[in-house]
Amino acid sequence: MDLRLRSIALYKELHRLGREHDPAYNFHGKLRRLFEKNRELTDPVEIERAFQMCEYIKQETLALYSLRKYRHLRRVYPPSS
Repeated sequence: MDLRLRSIALYKELHRLGREHDPAYNFHGKLRRLFEKNRELTDPVEIERAFQMCEYIKQETLALYSLRKYRHLRRVYPPSS
C-alpha cells in the first residue's frame, strides 16, 4: 500500500478511536502533533517504525476501552455470592 494512503488510513482510524477518549486528555491534539512531527520522514526504516508506533497506540487504546467497559460491567453487576 502506498505510504501516504497507509498513513491517512491510520490517522482516520486513530481519530475515530479518539472520539470516545476523555476530552481532558486532548487525544486528537496529541495525535495531530505526532503525525505532524513525523511528516518529514524519508528513511523507510523510520517510517515503518512510526507506523508500528501508531499500531501500538491503536492496540493500547482499544485495550483501555475494553478495560473501561469491563470495569463498568463489574460495577453494574456485582458478583453474586
